[in-house]
Amino acid sequence: MVACILVAAAMTWVLPAGQYERREDAATGRSVVVPGTYARLESQPVGAFGAVIAIPKGIVDAASVIALIFLIGGSFTVVERTGTFLRLVNVLVRRLKGRGLLVIPVASVAFALGGIMMQMQEELIAFVPVLLLLTRQLGFTAVTAVAMSLGAAAVGAAFSPVNPFQVIIAQKVAELPTGSGLGFRLAFLVPALGFWILGTMYYARRTRTTPETLPADNSVPLDWRDITVLLAIIGAFGIYFYGAQRLEWEFNELAALFFVIGVLAGMLGGMGIGKTTEAFVDGFRSMALAALLVGFARAIYVVLNEGQIVDTIVHGLFTPIAGLPPTFSALGMMVLQVGMHVPVPSTSSQAVLTLPLLIPLSDLVGLSRQVTVLAYQYGAGVGDVIIPTNGALMAMLAAAGVRYEDWFRFAMPMYLGVMALAAIALVTAVATGLR
Repeated sequence: MVACILVAAAMTWVLPAGQYERREDAATGRSVVVPGTYARLESQPVGAFGAVIAIPKGIVDAASVIALIFLIGGSFTVVERTGTFLRLVNVLVRRLKGRGLLVIPVASVAFALGGIMMQMQEELIAFVPVLLLLTRQLGFTAVTAVAMSLGAAAVGAAFSPVNPFQVIIAQKVAELPTGSGLGFRLAFLVPALGFWILGTMYYARRTRTTPETLPADNSVPLDWRDITVLLAIIGAFGIYFYGAQRLEWEFNELAALFFVIGVLAGMLGGMGIGKTTEAFVDGFRSMALAALLVGFARAIYVVLNEGQIVDTIVHGLFTPIAGLPPTFSALGMMVLQVGMHVPVPSTSSQAVLTLPLLIPLSDLVGLSRQVTVLAYQYGAGVGDVIIPTNGALMAMLAAAGVRYEDWFRFAMPMYLGVMALAAIALVTAVATGLR
């Protein structure tokens, strides 16, 4: 992360500063760029000390996500110490005896639904403790745990017809009816998710080791306290889903819900205030690296933005595709959206930054706006499983104890396969005249 921050700072000395004009868009409630207004600015290179200063600035910018990660870590450490997770995992292992691979498609579909409905990523860090317990007792690696949670959720979000933070906001920017192209997206969502699940199952079987030995009291059933805590966790996500859809809730509200769950679990588990507090502190400590990685990843964008070269990168990347035929324009847009996702890891920010420029361009070359949205959706969304500037990915890997290099070896072939399917989808969309 520090190396990436320094590279970003070096780029501010090489690339010219520039900026598009912005306007407030009533449909999205966000500031979007005005096409044709790019202009050079006075160079504002970021020096070595400025790059270091960007780290605390990035941490401040990502404060709500970091607070969520800390409170999730504290809350779930409390739940773990009550024994609820262990008893739950033991029940699942007994039920899946001899059929452990079945946990992968079931869990992947469940987490993919979170990605499809509301682009869950940071929220999934909450499930790391129970996922690691489950996969270890089934003989699977921590990479498998990340693949069937964040990986499945990212693929689901990338191919989703209803993801409000990606396809819906992109359709609003493109002035398309919300939910348009639903059937087409569903037709490619199923094989994309199926490919990811099958690849994860193949990897899990190939790398399977001897399962950890179950504790001697593995026959202890879930009691009413365990069930109450588990229902509270499920209820928290349900309440948050409603709040995000209807009340404009964000990470602060979800973090507050998890804090309440942690306190509730501690009291029901007989831990008292003192032991509950100690568990929260230990949970914060265990999540420190994961939380800091989010801030360091954000610092990369801070450097590029302070050097005024984000718009320069956008202008330089997308201008050359104006003269390409429609099919090649669509494929070129998808590839370039992948590149843009490195400096701009937020899919919603990437939508309001790039689509106002690409929509007029697509109109000029005779490319459907729906196809342009698809190119953005696939390029930016699938990139979340591989791009190291995605703070949620890096935090998830840190929480699960997975080195990025190990994840990359697993995810890169899967990523290329999903992107090949996305390319087929774009060619099909152009050929069929998807609108």
